[in-house]
Amino acid sequence: MENTASISIPRTREESYFDGGTFESIMVKIGAALLTIATFGFCYPIAVVMLIKWETQHTVIEGRRLQFTGTAAGLFGMWIKIWLLGIITLGIYYLFASKAIKKWKVKHTTFA
Repeated sequence: MENTASISIPRTREESYFDGGTFESIMVKIGAALLTIATFGFCYPIAVVMLIKWETQHTVIEGRRLQFTGTAAGLFGMWIKIWLLGIITLGIYYLFASKAIKKWKVKHTTFA
């Protein structure tokens, strides 16, 4: 049997990088924390979406900038479901909540 090596087509790869600044990052995180504290946690989904949007708009993968299209309303619906299922299952569902939120985040992240 003949050993054939796979032929790779040369592809130019553009650079991947994150161009967010430290000061801006700190300010966004402080704003999200203040929003959450001032509303006793009710606006936590808004704060999370605010942080995700900032992170993705400053991320470039192989020359293509990321864009987050999720909304706080969508996350809020998921948050209520997680909270209720966590109560019903005596906290067991909380073990799966981070995966559900990660899937939601990835589903709403695209290239700009």
